[in-house]
Amino acid sequence: MTLLETICLVLYAGIYLYVLKHIDFKIMLQHKRIQHLVFGAGVVVFVLWLFRAGIYDGLSVHFLWLSALSLTLGFRYAVFISGLVLLGITIVGKESWYMLGANGLFGVLVPICLTYMIFTLSFHKIMRNMFVYVFVCAFFPAAIGVAIKMGLIGGFYTLNGTYSWDVVVDNYEVLIPLMIFPEAMLNGMTMTLLIIYKPDWVYTFNDKHYFDPDPE
Repeated sequence: MTLLETICLVLYAGIYLYVLKHIDFKIMLQHKRIQHLVFGAGVVVFVLWLFRAGIYDGLSVHFLWLSALSLTLGFRYAVFISGLVLLGITIVGKESWYMLGANGLFGVLVPICLTYMIFTLSFHKIMRNMFVYVFVCAFFPAAIGVAIKMGLIGGFYTLNGTYSWDVVVDNYEVLIPLMIFPEAMLNGMTMTLLIIYKPDWVYTFNDKHYFDPDPE
């Protein structure tokens, strides 16, 4: 394990444990509905992450679905379950153990934090309605998140000496434009369906905030 890989692992583990300390697992254990939502969403993410394409080890592309996960479960549960999914994906051999920290930081935490930051800013600064929620909070964060994730992972492989920058660009970064719209559509459509048919499943959505015409 290189120095960069060790630093990323320590940082990710530290942040992950900090988030876990702020989760009330007693509440989750007492409510089967929360368990079903959290672990059901985790299964969906796990299956999505199983299907990937790439030529070089580590330089593979797949759907993230982390914007929808963050909006549905909230920040803490999203970090919690995505960490378990990443561990599972690593155990089955889809990711390298040496990259666990980097994948956790750049492939999981960055998209989740970005989504929640945009959601928080839009909630307080932008007019609230269903279209703003879907496009500003789900569609655009998903597009930006997958682009940043791929850029950071590619840069990490280069700095780590695993691949040259030319290899990374020609076999990984060049795919960013192809991933942006599908990722955005997947997350946007997911949240559209959820807030229409199952709004009670979505932690960050409330009819009072987005459909009530009366100003607060």
